[in-house]
Amino acid sequence: MVLQNKLGITNFVELAREEERISKKKALDLFDTTVLEKHPVGSFAQLAAIHRYLFEDIYGFAGKVRSVNIAKGNFRFAPVMYLKAALESIENMPQSTFDEIIEKYVEMNVAHPFREGNGRSARIWLDLMLKQELHLVVDWSFVDKDDYLLAMERSPIKDTEIKHLLKNALTERIDDRIVYMKGIDYSYYYEGYTLYKAEEL
Repeated sequence: MVLQNKLGITNFVELAREEERISKKKALDLFDTTVLEKHPVGSFAQLAAIHRYLFEDIYGFAGKVRSVNIAKGNFRFAPVMYLKAALESIENMPQSTFDEIIEKYVEMNVAHPFREGNGRSARIWLDLMLKQELHLVVDWSFVDKDDYLLAMERSPIKDTEIKHLLKNALTERIDDRIVYMKGIDYSYYYEGYTLYKAEEL
């Protein structure tokens, strides 16, 4: 299924290629702008602003909360009918320690508020929280992709694994563009999403 897009692309592979190219360029531009400073770090408004900036040239839904239910593999993300309440709850979660920040990140992953591009946006959002509160960020080149996916799948039940993986990848290189972009590159390792009608969930 090819998402409706502003580029008029109807081929999945071509869309994926263009999405990666454009969103990576926008992510690099975002590193040098002050567009996110108007939103509190760790707020949903900031996450939505990140998503909008990365994908506004590709999708009409950029920065907007999804209106469809989605799943990845066997994991179904927060149903649309509960999504608004979930985002409000996540917004109010504390974020002053490493554990609190990762717990907030895990909950946002479960919510998966956007139709596409959640991983890329959330990694930037996560690093902004870590940067502000701990003066650290994640160097994703030190996080095994398969271990990460398994840990994230299990994280809603037990978040010990994901905390361990990310804590071991922390770096003080908070202003390094190369480290920053590794989080964007990392997001292009994924399985496809499956759409579900509301009545099927």
